[in-house]
This record gives sequence, C-alpha cells and structure tokens, in this order.
Amino acid sequence: MRRLPIILCLGLLLVSQAAGADLRIGIIGLDTSHVIAFTKSLNDPSSPDHVPGGRVIAAYKGGSPDLKASAGRIDKFTTELQEKYKVKLTESIAALCDMVDVILLESVDGRVHLEQARQVFRSKKPVFIDKPLAASFSDAKEIARLAQESGTPWFSSSSLRFAPAYRQALRDTASGVIHGVETYGPAALEPTNPGLFWYGIHAVESLFTLMGPGCVSVSMTSNEDFDLAAGVWKDGRIGVAKGLRKGKEDYGALLYRETGIYHVPVKDVSYVLLVREIMEFFKTGKPPVANAVTLEIMAFMDAAEKSRKQGGVPVKLAQ
Repeated sequence: MRRLPIILCLGLLLVSQAAGADLRIGIIGLDTSHVIAFTKSLNDPSSPDHVPGGRVIAAYKGGSPDLKASAGRIDKFTTELQEKYKVKLTESIAALCDMVDVILLESVDGRVHLEQARQVFRSKKPVFIDKPLAASFSDAKEIARLAQESGTPWFSSSSLRFAPAYRQALRDTASGVIHGVETYGPAALEPTNPGLFWYGIHAVESLFTLMGPGCVSVSMTSNEDFDLAAGVWKDGRIGVAKGLRKGKEDYGALLYRETGIYHVPVKDVSYVLLVREIMEFFKTGKPPVANAVTLEIMAFMDAAEKSRKQGGVPVKLAQ
C-alpha cells in the first residue's frame, strides 16, 4: 500500500482531533515504569492525572537482555499493561506502527533507540523518544538526520524540564537575568549507557532548561560518588550539572541572578506534566523542546564524557 505524505498524515491527525476522536497510541519498549505511569494518565479517566485526547492500544515489548534495569523489570510491566489496561502486544515495530497514529518510544536502554526510531520513521508517525535520546551523540545525530529525511516530527525530554519549580523560576523576571546555574540530581552509573547518558540526563536537562542553549565547551570531574560537569556558554556564563551517587539524592538548582542567589528545590516531579506536553505535540506536530536543543544536550554529555576520560580538560561541543 502506498504511504501517505507526511503533511497529509499530520492533517488527518488534526482532523481526527477536531472530530473528538482519541489518538491511537503505541508504545515501544516495556522495560520502564514510564509505560505504566503514562498509560494510567492516558487510559484511566478516573485518575486525577488523566490527560485526554489519546489512548494506548498497542505495544511492542522490546527489552535488553544484557541490561539489568531492562531484563529484570520488563515482564512485570508487560503483564500489568496487558492485564490492567488491555493493551495488545505486537510482534514487530512495523506491525505496531500500522495499528496506531502516534508512538511513545520508551525503551529504557538508549542504545536501542536509533534502530527502533529508524523503523518508526519509515511509517512517518510522530514520535516521542524518552530520555536519553540515545546512548551516544553519534546515534543522536543519526536519529535527527533520519527524522529530517523522512519528515517525521519528534522530540525528547526529561520530565524535569517541565517541573513547576523551574517554570516559576523562569517567570521570575523581578530578580533579574540568570547569570549562572548549578543543577543537581541522582546520577547512577550504567556501563552500557556511559557517564551522564544514563541518569545524569535529568541534571543536564535541568541545566539547559534554566540556562538555555549556547554551551561551547565542557570540563568534567568525576569519582565514585559524584560527577561535576561545568559548561562555558558563548556569552561567558558558566553552568554546572552535579550528579549525585552518595548521600541525599534530590533534584534542584542554584540560580545566580542579577539581584540575588536562589535555591530552587524540585519537590513536585510529575510525569503528568510531560504527558500533557507529549499530547499537545501529537496534536500539533510542534515539539515543546527544539530538536537542536536536544542535540546540544547530547553533545554536552558527549563532551563531558570525553573530558572525564582526559582527566578533566575542557572539550568543545561537537557541531
């Protein structure tokens, strides 16, 4: 069957939304708690966190046998998705794409995102790719290239980007401009997804949420307990992301502003805010996070890892 042009596909999605029909949502990768949290928000109208406009109807199990966080949890999440939410499993990503309007690529292992996204792009279905976009900058660049080549809308983000505490801090213009930021967050290590790519992505995404894009180089200091990635922005500002593996592990930031220094703790991390952004993206085709910003975040983590391996010397971000 001849595939419809991407503009027509998006047009049909918008017509469907205008008519009040729920989008048919498919999930790739059932090895993260995100699939349960997202499906509950979308499929359970009785939930206080219900987000209308779409319903998860099918999923491709996926999984990474050599990654404990995947292999040790995938069966539990798969069973809950099938039994509680009556989601149908498919034998392939291609079969899943044929059944749905839009895709949530949720595989916990960033290494598999490129190959899975490649198959989604063939269908030209809009896709949200959960953090991290990939486990390497080279894979991230190829995802972006393939998406542009196929004309497929996509975006990727940590849920921390939409934390109310950060949004309020950005609205606080009375305190003047932000001259620098230090963010912090848990940064467990996983050899298959090196350095900050595994869990440090949250602190890095928080840093770019508050600083904006424009980083030119990164210096990384790391030991068993902590990571410290210091970036220099093109306007001279310095932004720091600290990964925590010892002691209390919370999320938050320190903002250096024109008229004061402010601690911004994040106590209200909620997936529902991210789900709302995803659904708006599915309706409009417009990503809430520019693809170029996501690629810069990936380049930051790539440069940080290269700096760590070279003893902390500054490394320029790849263009």
